[in-house]
Amino acid sequence: MEYNVAVIGATGNAGMKTLQILAERDFPVKNMTAIASERSVGKEVSFRDETLKVQKIADVDFSKVDLAFFCAGSGVSRRYAGVATAAGCVVIDKTSHFRLNPKVPLIIPEINGDVLKKGAPLGIASTPNCAATPIAMTLKGLSALAPIKRVVATTFQSVSGAGRAAIDELYEQDKTLLSGGTPKTEVFSRQIAFNVIPVVGGLYESGVSEEEDKVSCEIRKILKSDVQVAVTCVRVPVFIGHCATIACEFSKQISAENVREAFENVEGVLVLDRRGESEIFATPLDVQGEDAVYVSRIRKDESVKSGLLYWVAADNLRKGAALNSVQIAELMVSIDPTLRKFQSL
Repeated sequence: MEYNVAVIGATGNAGMKTLQILAERDFPVKNMTAIASERSVGKEVSFRDETLKVQKIADVDFSKVDLAFFCAGSGVSRRYAGVATAAGCVVIDKTSHFRLNPKVPLIIPEINGDVLKKGAPLGIASTPNCAATPIAMTLKGLSALAPIKRVVATTFQSVSGAGRAAIDELYEQDKTLLSGGTPKTEVFSRQIAFNVIPVVGGLYESGVSEEEDKVSCEIRKILKSDVQVAVTCVRVPVFIGHCATIACEFSKQISAENVREAFENVEGVLVLDRRGESEIFATPLDVQGEDAVYVSRIRKDESVKSGLLYWVAADNLRKGAALNSVQIAELMVSIDPTLRKFQSL
């Protein structure tokens, strides 16, 4: 079967990457509709060998769309996802709006894809935060060794996670500073070039940021676990690629050999960490354009009785966003080619 597909937010980072990956993986698209904000209407985007004119979402008849990827902001998903599902369209949502809704499956296909065999009651499947996805994938492997008591994660998130305007801001600030000028700051609260910002998203009264709350809550939902997850999210002056350092405390001692095997048993996770070779590790530049989640710097945490430390790196625009969405679509059509199982009940 072939499907009529729409990508909402087609001119943004995640939307453009979704179009690219749908083409790369030869997803069976009959007709593709590119949708973006009104200011982007009339612009052109590429899909396979086609050039598509961008449409505004209010003009789209979702009854003629089988599958829609929502890659715009949460406000767009809040307003239009229900419109799409009411018309019989199945929605895969990249935004945070539905992730913690108990009726919406939050999916990483390699970890909890079986959840989709039960369908999607609201006609919506959600894909996790781009920082939560690689962390959850590695924790899933480790949870097979022993119960995890506590996780402490610090993320180092590239500017692409904040959209195309954020990439432009870093580029312009770099260029301005290197030429001796004074940079403009509009997207971020502080200058991002040659700097790091220890907050991603708004801050709650508790001091926890919105992004930190998302990451910890989503990990627990994906893993179906009440494990305590403490997160600090940091924005770094890197264009593409999110990284994190993870500290895990287990209920019993585990061996380094078992840890490596546990990581390697998770589809989509690759270990890049060879003992005796200190320069064998993954950086954001190494993972750009890669589908895998890379694990490096695996070592014992000597500060606790049964602890582990490791480093994670992944392309946040691929596995952290677009690739995961497309994998969800592939899983859906493999479970039910008609997609009726995933339509709104």
